[in-house]
This record gives sequence, structure tokens and C-alpha cells, in this order.
Amino acid sequence: MRMLINVPETVVADALRGFAAAYPDLTVDVENRVIVRRDAPVAGQVGLVSGGGSGHEPLHGGFVGPGMLSAACPGEVFTSPVPDQMARAAAAVDSGAGVLFVVKNYTGDVLNFDMAAELAEDEGIQIAKVLVDDDVAVTDSLYTAGRRGTGATLFVEKIAGAAAAEGQPLERVEAVGRQVNANSRSFGVALSACTTPAKGSPTFDLPDGELELGIGIHGEPGRERRPMMTSGEIADFAVNAILEDMPPRDPVLLLVNGMGATPLLELYGFHAEVQRVLRERGVVVARTLVGNYVTSLDMAGASVTLCQADEELLRLWDAPVRTPALRWGM
Repeated sequence: MRMLINVPETVVADALRGFAAAYPDLTVDVENRVIVRRDAPVAGQVGLVSGGGSGHEPLHGGFVGPGMLSAACPGEVFTSPVPDQMARAAAAVDSGAGVLFVVKNYTGDVLNFDMAAELAEDEGIQIAKVLVDDDVAVTDSLYTAGRRGTGATLFVEKIAGAAAAEGQPLERVEAVGRQVNANSRSFGVALSACTTPAKGSPTFDLPDGELELGIGIHGEPGRERRPMMTSGEIADFAVNAILEDMPPRDPVLLLVNGMGATPLLELYGFHAEVQRVLRERGVVVARTLVGNYVTSLDMAGASVTLCQADEELLRLWDAPVRTPALRWGM
């Protein structure tokens, strides 16, 4: 397998050096693996910290900046960051208003963020947490107890980040983040396996002409494997799986997310089919994002995330944001 790398051992450090050179408005500590807003801490604002294994770019480092995350902690590929990273990030962004940890529901992430919260609280930093568990495909997986955290992480980070930017208190920012997660559901599909730099070969066997329905962002198995389906058939399956779990109530935010190797040409065609299914089901789409936001290295495939958004959540979604991967209104 050909990869555009030096050696597997330095993949994350090399990426962070390149990220730092591309975005001088961020402070990137390559050795300690922490990405921070250069103006942090911002007086009177709650700090937002998230993180997770590398390989899901632009999640999380690409979402650091005004209106979203204050800091991100990248781990090794598909491996949780360590508590020291998270505690260091919390200390860097705490203005005295407290820090919110946004945690995807993977066992390593949950345990390490819990330990980091204890370390930060020992230093006098007030910590709150939002656990993201939006995936409807499976209840338990190789990496989780309960549902996995996937595309809704972007919605939580953006909307809670907007609440923090307005100067809302920690309790309110936490409550907004929890509301977004409770209102969100996701379903993903893999057309090919991903390849980690350390392994150099696909992480699982997916024969030609087959696809995995309900895949996780680390390549975890989904609900079932089937012969290849059309874009429209996949959209029917994914959207109906979401709506069976979360009957539509409010207008929705829609994320049609690429897993890393699916061209935008195909993603936009898939988006058209997702919109068709939502129209047929009477679901009103208020805002849409199409692109690669929560990826899985070089996996071909896509995921759909819906978030039911009332007027307040829509207002916070529309609020200005300036990060490497998401920006509007500034």
C-alpha cells in the first residue's frame, strides 16, 4: 500500500508540523500533542476541549478557533489521547469560567477524559462533560459500551462553541451540548476498509461488490454486510434507520459526511438521494453540510447525521465561526 508519509512512527508529528505551518493563528505543541487557539484563554468565556485518535481529520484540530473549540488533543492513529494532554489543554484555555470536555463515546476516550477531569479539578479548574453517542447502527461495538460517537460531534462542538463565545456560563454551555447530542442521530456506510499507517494494509476484509451498513469510524463492523447497493438504496436504508430511532419533530441540521476517500462528486449525488428520502418522510432540512468532516483515513463511504434543531439551536449554528475546516459569518 502506497502512502504519502515518511515512516509510520512519525505520521502524527509530521501532520501536526504541517498543520502548524498552515494555520499560524493556532498554537500547535507538536511534542505534547495539543492544538490551542492563539488568543486562549479568552476572558469570560468557557473553554471547549475535545480530542480523539488521529485519522479522522479535520476532526478535531480542524475545528479549533473562534466560535468552536478552544483546544484539541490528537492521539496516535485511532488511539485516544492521554489524560496529560487533555489536562494541559484545559489549563491553556481556562479563563476562570470553566472548561467543557466534548467526548466521543469510545472506551479509551471516556476513561482518559475522566482522568483528565480529575487532574484539572485538582488544579482548581471547573470541568463539565458532554458525551457524544449519536450512532444508531449498533448498541455496543469493539470500542464502546453503548452507542458510538460520530458525526454529531461536529454539531455539538459548533453549537456549544457558539454558546461559549456569547459568554454563556458553563452550566448552560454544557446543557446546550447535551441537548444537541440528544437531538442527533447518525448512520454510516463503508464501501472499502481503511488502511492504518502502522499496518499498511486494510483493517478488515470487505470483498469487491459488497458494502458494510452501519460502519464505525474506526472500521468497526456495522449491522450487516450486503451486495453493493445504489446511492438511492443506501440513502433509503441510512435515513430510515435514523428516523426509526428519532421520529422527526423539528427542522433538522443535515450532515452528509465523507469517510475520507469518496469523491465530492459522489457525495453530492448521495446528498440528493438523502434529501429525496427526507422529503418523502416529511422532514424539513434547515441547514446542510456536505463534505469530509469526520473521516476514517482512506475509507470509501459516507455517513448521514441529523440534528433536530429548534430556533435557539439554529441561531447558535448560524453564529460566526472561524476554524480551518469550518468558517462563516466573520
